[in-house]
Amino acid sequence: MIILGIILLVIGYVAGFAILWTIGIILVVIGIILWILGSVGHKVGGRRHYW
Repeated sequence: MIILGIILLVIGYVAGFAILWTIGIILVVIGIILWILGSVGHKVGGRRHYW
């Protein structure tokens, strides 16, 4: 999810699409939150680890 968000950020920046930039930021933030939750031991989506 983080990688997809970064790809959308780059495409949105290069192409000038603000909506891709916004979606990319949202995906990166959600990906980081899920990664942190999974790394501290909380179950995310029924899984012990998120990756």
